[in-house]
Amino acid sequence: MKTSFDLSDYPLWTALVTPFDANDQVDYDVLTRLVAEQTAAGNGILLLGSTGEGLALTLAEQQQIVQFVCDLNPQVPLMVAVGGINLHAQLAWLAFCNTLPIHAYLLGSPLYAKPGVVGQTQWFDALLSHTELPCMIYNVPGRSAVAIAPEVLTNLSHHNNLWALKEASGDISKFEAFRKAAPQVKVFSGDDGLMPYFAQAGASGLVSVAANAWPQQTAEFVRRSLAGTFPNLFTTWTDAVNSLFTVANPIPVKVLMHQQGKLATPHLRPPLTHLELDNTAALSAANDTILAWN
Repeated sequence: MKTSFDLSDYPLWTALVTPFDANDQVDYDVLTRLVAEQTAAGNGILLLGSTGEGLALTLAEQQQIVQFVCDLNPQVPLMVAVGGINLHAQLAWLAFCNTLPIHAYLLGSPLYAKPGVVGQTQWFDALLSHTELPCMIYNVPGRSAVAIAPEVLTNLSHHNNLWALKEASGDISKFEAFRKAAPQVKVFSGDDGLMPYFAQAGASGLVSVAANAWPQQTAEFVRRSLAGTFPNLFTTWTDAVNSLFTVANPIPVKVLMHQQGKLATPHLRPPLTHLELDNTAALSAANDTILAWN
C-alpha cells in the first residue's frame, strides 16, 4: 500500500547512485544500505536518474531496482526517472511504475533529437497524461542537448500533476524565466553548489548528487540555504561540491563513496569508468571539509 507524503516536506531529493559489484551486477545489499542512509537523513530518493546511470541499465534491471526499493518500504517518498528517446517505451515504463508504491516522477526531455517548443510540449503532455502522480520536469541541456523553453511550462499548465521543475542549466536567468512562465510550478536547483543563490531567487529545494556522500550534511545545507540567514554557504560548499564534477557525474561521487566505505567498488557502467579520475586528492579534501562543517 502506498504511504502518503506531503512532497513540500522534502526540499532535498538525493539522486541515488546505482551500486554495482565487481562483476557488473547491481549490488542489492549495498543498495539496501544506501536507501536506509537516505531514509535516516529524511531525504527524498530519486531512482534511475543520470546519477543512477539509469540509461545504462537494462529494462529488467530498471524494473527490479524500482520493485526492490519499493519492497524496502522506506519512510521517505520515492521518485523515479523517466528518460530516453522513444515515447512509446517511456509510456510503457510509466504504466509499469504506476502499479508500484512510488510518489513522483522526474520527466527528462527527449535525448538527441533536439525538439523545439511544439515537440517538447507534445512529449511532456503525453507523459503527464499517462500518470496521476506529481511530476518534476528536468531541464538539463548539458545532457539532453536541448534546453526546455519556458513557454513549454506555460503550455503544460493545465496539467494538475505538473508539480515541479529541476533546473540544471546553471543559469540563474533561466530560473527566473521559468518562475515567470509557470508561477504555480515549484523550481528545484539541479546544481548543488548553486543552491544558496537559487534559494534566494525562490527555489523550493535541491535535487542533489552530493547527498549520496554527505546525506545529513547536505540536508542541513539545504535547510540553511532556504532559511536565508546563514552567510558564506556558497563559499563553504563551492570547492567541495565542485570536486564531484571534475569529470562526468557520477564518476567522482562513486569514487568518493568507495573511499568512504559506502560502496564496495567504484564500478560504473560503460562508457563511464572510474579510471577517468586519476587524482582523488580534491575528493579527499572535500570530504574532510564537509564532514567537519557545522
